[in-house]
Amino acid sequence: MAELSTVARPYAEALFSAARDDKAGLPAWSDLVGEMSQVASNPDVREAMADPRLGDKQRVELFSGLIKAELPQAARNFIALLVENDRLLLLPDIATQFAALRNQHDGTAQAEITSAFEMSDAQVQELVAALEQKFGLKLKPSVTVDPSLIGGVRVAVGDQVLDTSVQAQLARMRDQLAA
Repeated sequence: MAELSTVARPYAEALFSAARDDKAGLPAWSDLVGEMSQVASNPDVREAMADPRLGDKQRVELFSGLIKAELPQAARNFIALLVENDRLLLLPDIATQFAALRNQHDGTAQAEITSAFEMSDAQVQELVAALEQKFGLKLKPSVTVDPSLIGGVRVAVGDQVLDTSVQAQLARMRDQLAA
């Protein structure tokens, strides 16, 4: 997958640069890029875009027609560029990198929190506040429940992982005893 992200990176950077300078603003562009990514992820759309009977112009029109949001000319041009370079199906990877660039620009990061049990909003906010101090970033939490952790939480922020789950502690103890 590293290869796909490498190919997607210049497109995401170019789109982010254009979106940053656009009067609509980054939030509107983030929503639009997210919608384009969802459409491009649809298996039926992927199959249609790979149909050799369609020309580039038809692909652009078909894909643009599937987007519910109003498409500014810059977005239409971007779709046309992706179709011309046979990169339209990279939109999910482009959207992921676009979101990372926006987070970096805003001084925020996505925090993937996995808990052994359901957490209340107050518990999530308390944990996020502590994590924001540790990482020095404004965090956007995404909470999931995984009972296999037995207890505790696992937090991933970017490429850093804090694992205080009982499962991880047991694994560390097992490794120490085996050494």
